[in-house]
Amino acid sequence: MELIVLQLLLWHSALWTVQEAAPLAPASSLPQSFLLKCLEQVRKIQADGAALQERLCATHKLCHPEELMLLGHALGIPQALLSSCSSQTLQLTDCLSQLHSGLLLYQGLLQALAGISPELAPILDMLQLDVTDFATNIWQQMEDMGVAPAVQPTHGTIPTFTSAFQRRAGGVLVASNLQSFLELAYRVLRYLAEP
Repeated sequence: MELIVLQLLLWHSALWTVQEAAPLAPASSLPQSFLLKCLEQVRKIQADGAALQERLCATHKLCHPEELMLLGHALGIPQALLSSCSSQTLQLTDCLSQLHSGLLLYQGLLQALAGISPELAPILDMLQLDVTDFATNIWQQMEDMGVAPAVQPTHGTIPTFTSAFQRRAGGVLVASNLQSFLELAYRVLRYLAEP
């Protein structure tokens, strides 16, 4: 039952994020191979994130969304935005930059979860690797387009988890926020991949 409540909350937050997104501008001239690779990466990260959430819920009973939301505010877990990707006048450069910055943020948050638990370490490691690969793919495309900043940005300020419980609760929240971020990213990338 608790897993169902968590899944409903995640579905609701993803739906809310997608509903906020306004219709997009006409499709871009991004290479089809890049877009298809990005879509594949999004699906892989979503699967990894869902696996992490399910294990935390099943093993550590971190399934109460209301309690976790309150804890998320107390821990200061930031969320990434994709506002440049959902406007009527899609700014491709800004969208790629926001996508890359968001992935860097989640990369840092996932690193902060290190030591979450021995049984979850392989899932967390895979999730970190996939997010890093996706961020690298976006950055390389920005370089190919000649729009990458001279210095690659960093992930900024990341909260410190001081206990095992905070890391586990943070893991659920980070995975949930990442899922919402990826829902919008997937929608944008799928639109851009349309002929």
